[in-house]
Amino acid sequence: MAKVAVIGGGNVGATLAHVLAQGDVASTVTLVDVVEGLPQGKALDMREAGPIQDFDCAVTGTNDAAAGVAGADVVVMTAGLARKPGMDRMDLLKKNLDIVAGAMRAVKEKAPDAVVVMVTNPLDVMTWVALRVTGFPRERVVGMAGVLDSARMRAFIAMELGVSVVDVSAMVLGGHGDTMVPLPRYSTVNGVPITELLPAEAIDRISNRTRAGGAEIVNLLKTGSAYYAPATCSAQMVEAVLKDRGHLLPACVALEGEYGERDICLGVPVILGSRGVRKVVELRLTESEKAILKKSADSVRKGIEEVRGLLG
Repeated sequence: MAKVAVIGGGNVGATLAHVLAQGDVASTVTLVDVVEGLPQGKALDMREAGPIQDFDCAVTGTNDAAAGVAGADVVVMTAGLARKPGMDRMDLLKKNLDIVAGAMRAVKEKAPDAVVVMVTNPLDVMTWVALRVTGFPRERVVGMAGVLDSARMRAFIAMELGVSVVDVSAMVLGGHGDTMVPLPRYSTVNGVPITELLPAEAIDRISNRTRAGGAEIVNLLKTGSAYYAPATCSAQMVEAVLKDRGHLLPACVALEGEYGERDICLGVPVILGSRGVRKVVELRLTESEKAILKKSADSVRKGIEEVRGLLG
């Protein structure tokens, strides 16, 4: 079976490692963190949960990024500073750039065939950084953006209608932040569009709550940010790769003319399989949806231009 390396042993990374171990999708999960003893201790704790939760996955921890990612089939990048109340994702840009670039240099050298799943914020910009530093083809560098945003929208739709979340599908495109683009026309309950089930006011409320989903949790926690949903969404992407699922998911990927965009990483529907992105799916958008997506792309491009100069 495969090896997964999770860079970052904080709440998101550790929760992800545990979810992957429970799911038995990899033979080895290696947790990497710069804090001495942290990844080793958390990994040992997870191994000791194995007899109760019935998993044999070898969870290990290390402070050496190069050794931790060596030979990995999938590398998930979660390390970075978390948002605090009043801080938007772009505030994190310069702080997290060095962390991501350093980790991706290790991936380029020690895991040259890996698929990279980016979780560190600002997500879209850091996905571009990973692509630039590794030099990997775009298919093997994908960001966990729309998967999380769509999961939040699914939860809000189910809560509003009082239906099972299992029956709800949602589609959210664009940048992972305030300019994301929820698409009610492509969001359904057991195949029925929510535009047939909810009034416009309720749909607008759900869309706005989706855009602010991360900030809502940050403001409630006050000393941290979301991690259960980001970790489980990342696990879904890892499983899609390792099991060659062919899931159609909204995720952040480099665009090469799709949706009229180039030289940018942006959340769009993709089919995810064993080598990463099999295909970028282009949806038919209304003029209004196109305009909102363009605004979102312009916001992401501004962040990319900032780091382009810093990377050299």
